[in-house]
Amino acid sequence: MKKNGLLFLAAFALLAGCNVRKQRESAQILAQSWPQIEAKGHNQPVSMLMWMGDPLINRYMSTYVKPEVKRRYGIELQIAAGQGAGLAQTLAAEQQADQPSEADLVWINGETFYQLRQVNALLGPYVAKLPNAPLLDLQNPFINTDFQQPVAGMECPWGNVQFNFIYDSARVANPPRSFAELPAFVKAHPGQFTIPNEFTGMTLLKSWMIALSGDARLFQGKFDEAVYKKWSGALWRQVNASKPYFWKQGQTFPEQLAPLHQLFANGEVAFTFSNNDAEVDNKVNQKVFPPTARAYVPAPGTIQNSHYLGIVRHAQHPEAAMLVVNFLISPEAQLKKMDPDVWGDHTVLAMQALTPAQRQAFAQLPSRRYAPKRETIQGKALLEPDPEYMTRLFKDFRTYVIEGAPIPAS
Repeated sequence: MKKNGLLFLAAFALLAGCNVRKQRESAQILAQSWPQIEAKGHNQPVSMLMWMGDPLINRYMSTYVKPEVKRRYGIELQIAAGQGAGLAQTLAAEQQADQPSEADLVWINGETFYQLRQVNALLGPYVAKLPNAPLLDLQNPFINTDFQQPVAGMECPWGNVQFNFIYDSARVANPPRSFAELPAFVKAHPGQFTIPNEFTGMTLLKSWMIALSGDARLFQGKFDEAVYKKWSGALWRQVNASKPYFWKQGQTFPEQLAPLHQLFANGEVAFTFSNNDAEVDNKVNQKVFPPTARAYVPAPGTIQNSHYLGIVRHAQHPEAAMLVVNFLISPEAQLKKMDPDVWGDHTVLAMQALTPAQRQAFAQLPSRRYAPKRETIQGKALLEPDPEYMTRLFKDFRTYVIEGAPIPAS
């Protein structure tokens, strides 16, 4: 899932101590049977905060999910924009004031999950309470671990994606098939490449940094200052050597992904990027991207991760939120979401846990026409590093690339 400004105010760490009364209330909520949760959750509103930067995702939620939870449970699902550091700061402030939260359900991963765990802002572990939880592929390390953090039932997997390059095959006959080939390609095709200064761009930089190291295992486990210093230094030197050949000579960088998508659609640049390996099909189908757009994963690989649903510990309607989450991970909702014409978000369900009819329905989904098949890129999937790597990349990209400060010796 996509986020801006993941830096979190250190003062919020003081909120980590948990109110005893709230602990007791959380335990009482989670001690209920599923019939009790259903009874309490029916006909309640649910306030959900999520990234709302993609019209197809918004359409899936507003035209499919909202009517379905209303029909099934009488739940009025209210969706508003909220993500990253802003979301974490809001929930932390509510925790500090010991106030009921304005939000019941949040769409999160990575740094935001870490921040919310630090201030004890999530209800849980709740996932095992869900009737559909046995269908989740929780043996998969790309699903059961979020930026090196065990999910541990504190957030429910919702979808799984892999970072990819998108290029216009009418303009680029032979795109760079590896990160090693990228600098020479950029130099030979000036003005056609840039890096968005946001979550997707940082995922590009993480993948590039891992490629430079030659050993993805270096980035597993807790943040390693020596590893980061050495390989981020190598990254900034390579990026800055290519910077004069970037779009606008590297004097400016898109601050959001949407403007980069627009530059690509207008033919101003030959590349854009996505954290969703099926997004290119969405954008071609919407006629946002040209029909010659194609996606691929460069060697040695790119970040694959999952995004998740958390329930707020101070939620006013936690039982209703659990009903919504249980629906969102149902085979029906996951199937709809995985359709490239709807969203293209890969399922988090284990196929072997489904019925033969359900497995067949997934197998018969419209195939990707412009994106690589998932089975062809799974071998190029890299685990997300610790959240601190992304936090530091955000800061250092601005310092050493955008502002041009001298790169320290590594």
